Amino acid sequence: MQTEMKIRMMSGGSKDEVLSPHFETTPYWWRAAAPQDTSSQPLPEIAEVVIVGSGYTGLCCALELADAGVRPLVLEAGPLGAGASTRSGAMVTGGQKFVVSGAIRRFDAKRQARILEDAGESLQLVGERVDRYALDADYRRYGRVILADVPRHMTRLARWAELLHRHAGSTVSLMNRAELSNEVGGRRYHGGLLIEDYGGLHPAKYHRALADAARARGAILASHTTVADITREAVGFRVRTSRGEIAAREVVIGTNGYSGSAVPYLRKRVVPIAAYVAATEALPLGMAEEMIPHHRMLSDTQRSLYWMRLSPDGTRLIFGARPSIFDKDARTAGRLLHRMMCGVWPHLAKVRVEHCWNGFVAMTADHIPHMGRHDGIHYAVGCNGSGVAMMSYLGYQTARKLLGNQNRPCAFDSDSFPAPPFYDGWPWFIPLVSGWYHFRDGFDRAIASL
Repeated sequence: MQTEMKIRMMSGGSKDEVLSPHFETTPYWWRAAAPQDTSSQPLPEIAEVVIVGSGYTGLCCALELADAGVRPLVLEAGPLGAGASTRSGAMVTGGQKFVVSGAIRRFDAKRQARILEDAGESLQLVGERVDRYALDADYRRYGRVILADVPRHMTRLARWAELLHRHAGSTVSLMNRAELSNEVGGRRYHGGLLIEDYGGLHPAKYHRALADAARARGAILASHTTVADITREAVGFRVRTSRGEIAAREVVIGTNGYSGSAVPYLRKRVVPIAAYVAATEALPLGMAEEMIPHHRMLSDTQRSLYWMRLSPDGTRLIFGARPSIFDKDARTAGRLLHRMMCGVWPHLAKVRVEHCWNGFVAMTADHIPHMGRHDGIHYAVGCNGSGVAMMSYLGYQTARKLLGNQNRPCAFDSDSFPAPPFYDGWPWFIPLVSGWYHFRDGFDRAIASL
């Protein structure tokens, strides 16, 4: 035993030293608002609108319908709030993702402007919903800083700043390395783009508040109800579930990265990618202010990016990244994410990880969310890693479309929804793409160090 302990000490200690004795594989967010079981509630046989998926898309759609006097039925395969909506970093943005990914480049200037305009509206919608329904969601406009991983990325940030200001109405400013030190501790990054309009919230509390508001207005939320099949009938649809059949006038799919086989059209177009998140134990006094003094939301310009934020109470670091080209178990991912966060802030070496979990991000071939209708079924899917505002917005827009209340068609409502080549529901290519991203990021840093 003494020999074993000596060897462990010489090798740098146990590999689990970076994990808290209280380590959990469930999201940190669930401490405040755990997923709900409503399966004891009887399932109706008839519904005006059946919404499949109880994430932000489904709940915002249900809330808007319920406000108009429609009584929607929301179906969820597991507990309410167990999916990606309560597993994310909960950064609230308005168009940055489409600019950063380059997704809008293939569109003409008019379509680019419309996409960014509606993305800007999605940001405003979150604040309006929070205020209108008095949602307890810890929503704050902290601002977001996009960090230049290498010096030459500052040119890229300048281009993004111009697009976001011109089309999305964002208040932006560029910071050099010296100026960045007032926003982010450490020396990892070379400058940044501050978007002052953006913010963050508590994803599980936002989800719970939306569910409570929709339920209070007449929506029925049914957990543990797996949809097996949806068939079109002479009038409406027949929805077959694990708890019985439902006749519905309209059906809306908002399952994102958790889309199953019930709608093959979407399964072939939405690619689920596991994203990993770690939450530290409570930080030592003063450390949070040294790291992120103004509580900004942070992400960087790597292809396989890091994102970082403080918990709403300012006591913990929440850190997200894909730690490996292959999927990992939570304990392994937690150790790898700890190493990554120490690369940004070395003094985190003595701070342990208390939670690590993953969730499935819904990616699309063109990196754009899609709202539309196929074979009579409405859908809103494809958050592409920026889902809080966008999927709330698309759920809201889908409801307005059903009610006939849209002022104009949503920019993301299109008949064109390309499928990734050679994809049939199994994302076999993710390790290849992830490996390429990691290689390119490492190459960029190597060139920058010469």
